[in-house]
Amino acid sequence: MPKLLKGMFKRGRSIYVRLRVNRGDRWVSLGPDYDEACRRLREMQRGSIPASRESVEETVDRWLEGYVRTARNEKGVKLARQRATMYLVPFFKYRPLASVTTEDLRQYRLHLERQSLAIQTVAHLLSDARCFFNWCEAEGLVMKSPAPKRLLPRIQERPPDRLTDEEVEAVLRVPEPYRFVIRLGLETGLRWGELIRAQGSDVQQGMLVVSQTKSGKLRRVPLSPELRTELRLRVGRLVPMRDSTGLTRQVRRYSGVKGFHPHQLRHTFACRWIERGGNLSALQQILGHSSIVTTQRYARLTDEHVRSEAERIARTGDIR
Repeated sequence: MPKLLKGMFKRGRSIYVRLRVNRGDRWVSLGPDYDEACRRLREMQRGSIPASRESVEETVDRWLEGYVRTARNEKGVKLARQRATMYLVPFFKYRPLASVTTEDLRQYRLHLERQSLAIQTVAHLLSDARCFFNWCEAEGLVMKSPAPKRLLPRIQERPPDRLTDEEVEAVLRVPEPYRFVIRLGLETGLRWGELIRAQGSDVQQGMLVVSQTKSGKLRRVPLSPELRTELRLRVGRLVPMRDSTGLTRQVRRYSGVKGFHPHQLRHTFACRWIERGGNLSALQQILGHSSIVTTQRYARLTDEHVRSEAERIARTGDIR
């Protein structure tokens, strides 16, 4: 790319220019294309700042077909399209992209909250809206993204949705092949998508090699001696099912654990690891979390452990 003109600088893919607005500096996106950025800068210097004539609906299609399809996995692409079709586009309709303001996005949040949606769903919808308008800024379609800093609702932290010891015993009494899937999930902490993709050939040197991960990074999950012996006799896919619905229905039927779902196996694995004195950094690597902050939610001990620890301290002497 040729040398940028005076006043221009690059952040990520997009080229920006710093303008003086209301006694303060403001970054204005000129888009990722160098020639187009130069043309827009010259128009700004002449006092004419062109605005995009595209509607929100038209631009959402470009965002989905371009950015989303290359930045997210298949499930993420499907969810983004569904959220945009059901909520984002109907709200903004044929509004010109350049006319959307910060207050419009706040009204969009209030509109979603009136739909009786779960707060986590509202957060996902607003996150996609923010991603869309940030993309518009990076592409030079708007001067600045209208998404405010505090757009997403504050979500109260909840403890991991794990199985109790009694529930673990109950789900381990279900018939095969469901019992094997339960054991595999409890001993590896794999996500459902990783479980159904696991192959017998992925067992190498006592570890289960997980290649198609959420983060895209290869990781190795240690296996117990008993599980290694059992997996050594298996060929092809380890989990003989694709849809988690069938597993959920059968486990609930045979175990009586009405709230069971496969992701609880991952939460249970992580909680048990910490409760047994496992290292937090090792757990992060096994679970495949990109940040230790995500793993730390499992480090909060259960009420039973806190109570037993308090009793142990009390037995050693007075607490002063």
